[in-house]
Amino acid sequence: MEVSWPAASGYNTSLMRGDVGRDSSGGSDDAAFGVEVTSAAGGVSIVAVQGEADLYTAQELRVAINDAIDGGATSLVIDLDEATFIDSMTLGVLLGAVKRLRPIGGRVSVVCTDANIRRIFEITLLDRVFALHGSRETALKADVASGPPSA
Repeated sequence: MEVSWPAASGYNTSLMRGDVGRDSSGGSDDAAFGVEVTSAAGGVSIVAVQGEADLYTAQELRVAINDAIDGGATSLVIDLDEATFIDSMTLGVLLGAVKRLRPIGGRVSVVCTDANIRRIFEITLLDRVFALHGSRETALKADVASGPPSA
């Protein structure tokens, strides 16, 4: 069954979620997503996400997080300040990081300034799993204040 949207409905089908940031092969537009990992003091790594973190980019995010942990990070600050979208795959990747770090006393904190992205954490009750912060600085201060991870 084919569904068509009349022009009067107010929907702009060219902006439907599946069309944004995708090339003709269904892959992600390279400019739409980026991830950068930097080290901070005390075994903390900052994972900064830019653009759309979704099904198509989850593996790249997972590799970046796993590389940080394998490189000695005992706590992560996931900075979503420049993220424009996250989906359930992204949440799964973040939960995977929690699963790896909790047994060694590690933590995963999230920087989230976008109200829509913050709402995703609240709706899924993951705001109870991740400490949500309004800035990278407050996340790093909270991590330092909670002390080093204990194994």
